[in-house]
Amino acid sequence: MFERSIVMLDFETTGLSPGAGDRITEVAALRIADGRIVERYVSLVNCGVRVPSFITQLTGITQAMVDGAPPATEVVPALIDFIGDDVLAAHNASFDEKFLKAEGALLGHGCRHAGLVCSLKLSRRVFPGMASYKLGQLSRALGIVFKGNAHRAEADAEAAAQLLLHIGRHLGDAYGLAGVDPDLLVALNRVAAAKVDAFMGVYASGRRATA
Repeated sequence: MFERSIVMLDFETTGLSPGAGDRITEVAALRIADGRIVERYVSLVNCGVRVPSFITQLTGITQAMVDGAPPATEVVPALIDFIGDDVLAAHNASFDEKFLKAEGALLGHGCRHAGLVCSLKLSRRVFPGMASYKLGQLSRALGIVFKGNAHRAEADAEAAAQLLLHIGRHLGDAYGLAGVDPDLLVALNRVAAAKVDAFMGVYASGRRATA
C-alpha cells in the first residue's frame, strides 16, 4: 500500500482558531503502515481552558473530562514525538496542522513531520462528483464503516485513515502502482482536479520506466 508510514491526526478543540485562544481538548494520531493502522496515540487534553457548552453538545467532551485529563505539557510533546518525521495527514488538514503547530509553539516543541496530506482535498480530486465530502457522509458513500462516535478524535481519525487507505488502493488499481509513495499524495493535493488524471498518467509511466 503506502511505501512509507503516514500518521492520520484528528483534534477536538474548543473552537476554530488557536489565534483566538482556542485550544485542543482531545487528540488521536494513528500510524498507517503495511495497509493498516499499526499504532495509536489517543488522549484527552487539559489545556486549562473552559469547554464551551456547544462543544460539549457536539462532542460529548465535558469540562470534568478535560479537567481530569493529562496536561498539554505532557500530551503535546508526546504527540509531536509520536508523529516524528512521518508524513502527516488529516481530513481538512490545515485545521489540524495549525493547532498542532500552535500547541507546539506554546511549549517550544517544534514539529518535524515530512509533509501534509489532506484527505478532504484528495477525495475531491480522486472521487469527483460526490454528494458531500464531509467525513461521515463521504465514508458512508464509499462503504467505510464509521466506528465510535462522530466528533470524537479517535473515531474521526479512524474513519479518515480508512478513507486514506481507500484512496491509496484506488490509485494503485487505477494506475497500476504496486505501492503509493506518501509524497505522491502530498503532490496530488496541489494538482487541480481537472488535471489529476493526466498527472497520474505521467507519474505512473515514470514509475514503470524506472521499475
